[in-house]
Amino acid sequence: MKTLLILLMSTFLIPPANNIYQFSFTSIDGKAIHLSQFKGKKLLLVNTASKCGFTPQYKELEELSKKFGDKLVVIGFPANNFGSQEPGSNDDIKSFCEANYGVTFLLAEKSSVKGDDINPLFSYLTQAKNPDFTGDIKWNFEKFLIDEQGNLIHRYRSAVKPLSPEITSQL
Repeated sequence: MKTLLILLMSTFLIPPANNIYQFSFTSIDGKAIHLSQFKGKKLLLVNTASKCGFTPQYKELEELSKKFGDKLVVIGFPANNFGSQEPGSNDDIKSFCEANYGVTFLLAEKSSVKGDDINPLFSYLTQAKNPDFTGDIKWNFEKFLIDEQGNLIHRYRSAVKPLSPEITSQL
């Protein structure tokens, strides 16, 4: 599938993305969101799941969003790629996040962050240069920190908590 996409892109001369502002997604409420609307703020993009050992990180993500909301946008991307830990519908996911963790930060509709049906944004993010690492997402709650110009500046594995100094020192 990736090879076909690359072939199609080169055939139609679609330039490769050079930052995340060329991407958009659908919110959990069904609204189109263009990442370019967040220019000038940092972004923390997180693949999430409701039935994971890391699910309590929703609480810290909400705290991070409230604490740094003037300069940071947190966006959760629910995905069912790891251990079928996000089996619910968009409505189920939204209700769960609000009821259990008081989530008010932006959530995307459920999508794939790995495999043949990977969300194009995550295809880009897992290949983008950064000082940490590249390659497939290993588990739920990996985090991608984007600078104010739309560039990936850090990537964190699941065990790095949202309020950890590794993240907050970058904000």
